[in-house]
Amino acid sequence: MNEEKGKLPVGKQICIIDGQGGGIGATLIKYLRAAYGETLELIALGTNAIATAQMLRAGANKGASGENAICFMVERTDCIIGTVAITWANAMLGEVTPRMAEAITSSPAVKILLPLSQERIHIVGIVNEPLPHFVQRLVAKEIKEVFKHV
Repeated sequence: MNEEKGKLPVGKQICIIDGQGGGIGATLIKYLRAAYGETLELIALGTNAIATAQMLRAGANKGASGENAICFMVERTDCIIGTVAITWANAMLGEVTPRMAEAITSSPAVKILLPLSQERIHIVGIVNEPLPHFVQRLVAKEIKEVFKHV
């Protein structure tokens, strides 16, 4: 698909966490799959079944839904990707439970977080850009930085 494929360590596992309709997670998975093919194992973790199903349709290798699945998997993965809101208790209309937020932030996995949120929180210094710009930067630069020393 493109020359970037295969430049990351084969078999690295990335958990993509999303909620509500799963659109952001699905977008992330499509871009990651297009750039790196099957060199990465992409695990869709949805706060609900609809989000998980959407991410599986986008090309995740496997997926699971709910608090226990998220808390279990974030301890066993190399990298976690999602919006910054996945680290906030009660975000996404309450779909992110306090236990999920704690497990994600406490996980030893590297976290790559997109500065997007529907919450009434403003992060100073963040440029307001469309989702595709953030995802393209994540795929082209951030993911390589995470795995460059592996």
